[in-house]
Amino acid sequence: MKDFLRNELPAFVKDSRLTASVIIILGLSLLGSIVALIINPLFGLAMGVIFILTVACVVYGSYILAGNANNFAVNLSYRIKRSEQEAMIKMPLGILLYDDDRQIQWVNPYLQLYLKDEDLIGHTIKSVDPELDKLIDESLKAKTAENHIVNWDSHEFEMVIQGDLNVVYLLDITRYAKIEQKYNNELLVLGQIFIDNYDELSETMSDQELSTTSSYVQNTLSEYAKNYNAYLKRIDEDHFLLLLHMQDLTKMEQDKFSVLDKMRLETSRNNTPLTLSIGIAFGSSLILELANQAQSNLDLALGRGGDQVVLSQPGQAARFYGGKSNPMEKRTRVRARMVSQAISELFKEADRVFVVGHANPDMDSIGSGIGVVKIARLHGVQANVVLDLNKTNYDVGRLVNKLQQAKEKTNLFISASAALENVTDKSVLVMVDHSKYSITYSKELYNRLKNRIIVIDHHRRGEEFPENPMLTYVEPYASSACELVTEMVEYQQPSSGKRVLTDLEATAMLAGITVDSKEFSLRTGTRTFDAASYLRSIGASSVGVSELLKEDIDSFLERTRLVSSLKMIKPQMAVLCGPDDKIIDPIITAQAADTALDLKDVEASFALTRRSKDTIGISARSMGEINVQVIMEKLGGGGHLSNAATQIKDVSVNEALAKLVEAVDTYEQENE
Repeated sequence: MKDFLRNELPAFVKDSRLTASVIIILGLSLLGSIVALIINPLFGLAMGVIFILTVACVVYGSYILAGNANNFAVNLSYRIKRSEQEAMIKMPLGILLYDDDRQIQWVNPYLQLYLKDEDLIGHTIKSVDPELDKLIDESLKAKTAENHIVNWDSHEFEMVIQGDLNVVYLLDITRYAKIEQKYNNELLVLGQIFIDNYDELSETMSDQELSTTSSYVQNTLSEYAKNYNAYLKRIDEDHFLLLLHMQDLTKMEQDKFSVLDKMRLETSRNNTPLTLSIGIAFGSSLILELANQAQSNLDLALGRGGDQVVLSQPGQAARFYGGKSNPMEKRTRVRARMVSQAISELFKEADRVFVVGHANPDMDSIGSGIGVVKIARLHGVQANVVLDLNKTNYDVGRLVNKLQQAKEKTNLFISASAALENVTDKSVLVMVDHSKYSITYSKELYNRLKNRIIVIDHHRRGEEFPENPMLTYVEPYASSACELVTEMVEYQQPSSGKRVLTDLEATAMLAGITVDSKEFSLRTGTRTFDAASYLRSIGASSVGVSELLKEDIDSFLERTRLVSSLKMIKPQMAVLCGPDDKIIDPIITAQAADTALDLKDVEASFALTRRSKDTIGISARSMGEINVQVIMEKLGGGGHLSNAATQIKDVSVNEALAKLVEAVDTYEQENE
């Protein structure tokens, strides 16, 4: 009994708590029998018999319980071992054992199905399946125990190799790989499509032309989106939203986004050249993150010159498609390209082109005018700059003399009266370096051609502007009109061996940039230096620029006297006032305002001089912190943030100064 209790009973029967419970029950039974025997011997005897039977049942039950428990344990152990064997043989996990010579020692039946050859033992892995042998080699060379995905026998497997045991495990995950692939294929892709030059072209179109162009763009993009199962929604005249799946984006990439070329080529045939900039984002489940990335990609496409697609996922490098422009160009460079093409088409339809600058034209006005004339002549159109050769500033006069002395008699200039005699209904008037018709060089010519106007200006557009211009190119952040025209010249394509500009003409345009940028110290950006570099590359001379801009002694003395009148009207604001009884050249006035900026503690300067018997002119300059353009607008003028001017009639210099101080006070109050 003792041995039985020690060896046969299962562990749970030997539990001390169960044993204590049995002893207590038996003890109580025995106590009951003794009490019954004392009370009634016969009844006590019966209780004793019951006690003996209870002990026998407990012993017998324990024996049966132990046997059943042991049988259960043995059966369970057998089933577990059998399951392990069945799992190793039948579970979807391939197992291959090999020796140091890479000979197969054992393969489970599941992997046998993939290897097909029934007699594998003793054969090298390479002889049985070279592709599998290569995958094993690559994994061993990687020296990593991590699971990695391999493609073998048209299936996806998760491979693990225990190099120390010479065991290969291959788990077929083809089904899960297909699910993952389906998930990746159906990831959301968000794109933004922008028509680069829609605003510029739409300004020159009639309602019917605009409707036709808009419909063509809509239909072309809708058809393209439909071909790739994409959703397209027009959210603005020049802005579209694109939604599609990743698998369709892959197809678009394979097609190299052919819609770019289609849009550009087909619209060019209709003289309405449109290009697209597209930003596409993918790879995130967060719609907000995709939207931000798509906008960022669109900005990058525009910044690279437009006419291209930029796509990327958050945090990853972008991929580029299309793009015919210099990748370092700024966003507005795309306008230069498109305006250059559009203005060429307009010139081809004209019989004469007349170019006018502002009144009292400076080097920027004349230089940009020369560039426009040469673009027109490149297309076989007769063109001239409107200028009275007897009434010019000293630098412009010096340029005119050099051009007249040059070997090439180009006849660039024509007087306003001669222009009026030769103008026709097919003539085009190009306003350069200004957009206010009140200060144009020839108001009569403007009124004659006010429905045939092209505006090229680097000053901020004001309320006074031509009503129906054929083409508008106003870029307030350019340094000069010469910079804008230079960019247009770059996109012209002269016939072989033909030059758009001569060396002297290129020098004149470089001089225009130099003057308006204050020798490249103000209002200059990367495009400014690009334009200057291009002009130098085609023959512009820095020495020639210096010769053109040399100041004569009288002008120098006049400017010096004007600078000597400097006084501070506000902290960091200087004013220079000329005599009320003397007319001073506006170029000298502007130069004096520029000179004042070279002085310490001067952030803005205002030069006031008499321009005519009834007009006071104010030239305003700033280092950029003070917006002189806003101040001049309050006095009826305008210009650029750091370069502006105005004219006030029927006042004295002192009265004009009082108006200026009042405008400055208002400006300061508005910007407190």
